[in-house]
Amino acid sequence: MSTATLDTSDIDQYLGKVMDFSPLRETIAPNDIRRWVHAMHYANLLHFDPDYAAASRWGGLVAPQSFAIATDDGHGAAPACVGCIPNSHLLFAGDEWWFYGPRIKPGDMIRNERIPFDYAVKETGFGPTAFQRGDNNYYNQDGDAIAKQRSTSLRYNAHAGGASVNEADFNDSDWSDEEMADVEKRVFSWVQMMHDLGHQERWWDDVNVGDQLPERVFGPHSLASFATEWRAYIVNTWGSMNLRKQDLEGLGFTKEMAGYENDPDMMKVNPFLTDGAYYGPSRGHLFPKFARRIGMPRGYGYGASMGSWVTDFLSGWAGEHGMVVHSTANYRGPALTGDITIQSAEVTEKSVDAEGRHLVHVKHLMTNQRGVKMCLGTAEIALPKKAG
Repeated sequence: MSTATLDTSDIDQYLGKVMDFSPLRETIAPNDIRRWVHAMHYANLLHFDPDYAAASRWGGLVAPQSFAIATDDGHGAAPACVGCIPNSHLLFAGDEWWFYGPRIKPGDMIRNERIPFDYAVKETGFGPTAFQRGDNNYYNQDGDAIAKQRSTSLRYNAHAGGASVNEADFNDSDWSDEEMADVEKRVFSWVQMMHDLGHQERWWDDVNVGDQLPERVFGPHSLASFATEWRAYIVNTWGSMNLRKQDLEGLGFTKEMAGYENDPDMMKVNPFLTDGAYYGPSRGHLFPKFARRIGMPRGYGYGASMGSWVTDFLSGWAGEHGMVVHSTANYRGPALTGDITIQSAEVTEKSVDAEGRHLVHVKHLMTNQRGVKMCLGTAEIALPKKAG
């Protein structure tokens, strides 16, 4: 049993209170949306091809449901990591999403109302760990509620991270040419499913309990693919937001890891120091040396991206006439360089809710090529019902 302690007392003063946020400086542009789906491996023509989008029910380019998080300055994690926990590290641990219907389109101005929700301390492999939750409420310029995201972070003593790393996991997986050819076929199989559905409806009536959704595969991941993901979050381009001032050391990050990520004052002096991909808490994703200091064996993907992969997987299957209305995603392991991601889901129930929506309930799973669980959860997807 660990004898370490975790001082979470400072968190209490923030719970239930609206936080500051960093507003966008410009409206959403078509290329913001295209950059996002490219980075998220989501080859849905609806979100990047103008002719295809014009022929859709939307009449033009529209963002995927996962895009809301790209408009936030903290990957949705900010309300789940307020308060000082001295000498601590943080990992993103999961999301719960509610989607309300309005879609983000070019020309929209998105804002996020953020409210810290709660926390609990439990024993994990890192020792005492705070499971901290916070809400992100996304709205457009007309005040329409787009989505609510309840994010969860893990916060633990800094010394525990490096102690948990297994040196046997330092090297990327090796793939033969034959194996890569098979991976590429599996990757395209899911893209072909979206092409085959096209602008047609996926009918609620035709879905049965026990059905398996088509497998989605992408990767292998690399430092280059993770860097591409990082750049797709709007805040990670210099000058894209009116950044709020943050004190990362004040949140408990060690001085070495805190740096000047998203510091609006330093950005005007030396913007290189403000980019978390190179300095600060986020550099562990792209630099194995720093990944190992927080408990990861090598470069690893972003939790917010993993949650977006879940939403894209489900909404890509639902088609343009369907919508993910609620989902949970509990992260169990990272996407590491050299690994592929495999997504699957099973239909567990069908229902009609109080609003008259016809829902398909699924349980979903994300693993790597070795069967290691990366993410699991449940979701409800609204589909159209045939007339009569």
